[in-house]
Amino acid sequence: QVQLVESGGGLMQAGGSLRLSCAASGRTFSSYPMGWFRQAPGKERDFVAGISSSGTTYYKDSVKGRFTISRDNVKNTVYLEMNSLKPEDTAVYYCAASELSVVSTIHEYEYWGQGTQVTVSS
Repeated sequence: QVQLVESGGGLMQAGGSLRLSCAASGRTFSSYPMGWFRQAPGKERDFVAGISSSGTTYYKDSVKGRFTISRDNVKNTVYLEMNSLKPEDTAVYYCAASELSVVSTIHEYEYWGQGTQVTVSS
């Protein structure tokens, strides 16, 4: 069983930066692919960024060059550094983990955090 706890959300003006953290329990954290997702009001939960157990990263097109996902396997934590924030980045951000070695869809993430709100004002 894996428990995930996100932190770091808040209110930011457009153009600003935030760093989200996701602390994970479990001794095998380093073997889990991890992902960040977001859900805006009235919309479906959407992939933002992912990182494999080996450190390969993946991004939604609209955040490439602005967001960076990283992981610290000693601290059992995954991060999402968000720069040049835009009002359309406003959403609840969720951290997720999978026990599969390769993840292709949102449905393959078994573990989810409670979410952290990010609000970007114009």
